[in-house]
Amino acid sequence: APIFGIDAGGLVNEWNQKAVEIMGYSKDEVFGKDFVACFITTEYRAPVKYVLDMALCGRETANFEMTLFSKDGRRVEVLLNATTRKDATGIPVGVIGVGQDITERKEIEIQKVQVAQELQAFIETANAPILGIDSEGRINVWNNKAAQITGFSNQEAVGRDLVREFITEEYWTSVQGVLDLALQGIETANFEFPLSTTDNRLVEVLFNATTRRDASGKVVGVVGVGQEITQRKKMENEKMRIAQELRIFIDTANA
Repeated sequence: APIFGIDAGGLVNEWNQKAVEIMGYSKDEVFGKDFVACFITTEYRAPVKYVLDMALCGRETANFEMTLFSKDGRRVEVLLNATTRKDATGIPVGVIGVGQDITERKEIEIQKVQVAQELQAFIETANAPILGIDSEGRINVWNNKAAQITGFSNQEAVGRDLVREFITEEYWTSVQGVLDLALQGIETANFEFPLSTTDNRLVEVLFNATTRRDASGKVVGVVGVGQEITQRKKMENEKMRIAQELRIFIDTANA
């Protein structure tokens, strides 16, 4: 673990081999230099100086993050415990810090945030209705296309019961069954149901129900990408009507 130390004036007086390894500076290069001014990135200087000043007053701090500049200009993320260093009479004479290099972990966290933001942007702008529920069946995903085809905004939909408030009653049992299966990890593709709109129309949707899990693999909800098929359903119904009328005409024709 990297170990850093400063005297009462904030000058480096401890710098172990791990600190040399992650920072690239030898002991000779850092000893006697101002730790905060020379090795801490600008945005962290004030909070790091505060933590060190507190430790010089006997108030220690555990697990605070700071960013160091390495010799080759890289940012090194460190999780540090600041411990007061005292002389034989108990007077604070400096601070010793035992750190943990968390640069890789921070980079992974940043990548996860970026992926999550990109995924959220994709969901919001997708040219298909995307709906999601939590384990209680309450809406927690309602993208722009879902809002467009139903008339209900994200704010109006989120937190409400998808089945009871947005599905027509005759479909409650079938849709709830599909969602319950997805909450058990059994996914369903291409099932149809009608969504209610703000102007009391019905929008026909072809939906894929996908299980949603957290980082530990626990099921936390269902998310699905839909396809509006209202027009297609109308055309199918019209074809059926014409076919039925044609069959009746043929059956009753006096020829």
